[in-house]
Amino acid sequence: MIRPIYVYGHTVLRKKATDIKKDGSIDVKELANDMFETMYSASGVGLAGPQIGLGKRIFVIDGGAMDEELDGFKKVFINAEILEEEGEEWVFEEGCLSIPQIRGEVSRKSTIRIKYYDENWELHEESFDGIAARIIQHEYDHIEGILFTDYLSPLRKQLLKGKLDKISKGKVAADYRVLLPKK
Repeated sequence: MIRPIYVYGHTVLRKKATDIKKDGSIDVKELANDMFETMYSASGVGLAGPQIGLGKRIFVIDGGAMDEELDGFKKVFINAEILEEEGEEWVFEEGCLSIPQIRGEVSRKSTIRIKYYDENWELHEESFDGIAARIIQHEYDHIEGILFTDYLSPLRKQLLKGKLDKISKGKVAADYRVLLPKK
């Protein structure tokens, strides 16, 4: 099921998400499938729980559309915890489904080590680098209540303020289903 994507201005995007309990109260396989379907319908490479209005620690990624080296790199991250970020910082232009039509250069460490559960509740601890690490860091930020715009320079933030204010007031165009903030 394709869900609407919550856009900039919704408070759920700024709150630290809570863990998903393994008690079955949330069908994580069904939720992950919905998230992938929603992400694909919006031509994204990642989507986090808060972006569909769910303040839970889950995100999905499929990097194949962004980089052919990541073809087949499709994963579900539940209750993820980044254990380490290291290596050279590198700048890359990022965008976000929750902030349509805005992009900005973000500096991130090149390598991460992360612990997470997959959709079968199997525990993983893995290292990723390059674009894979960047996608994971971006989605991980969402479950921490952080947006990529938080990393932009003060000048760039000031230049984008008007556009961000318009999005938060519901004046946004996207070619996918969004849920506008309440006025």
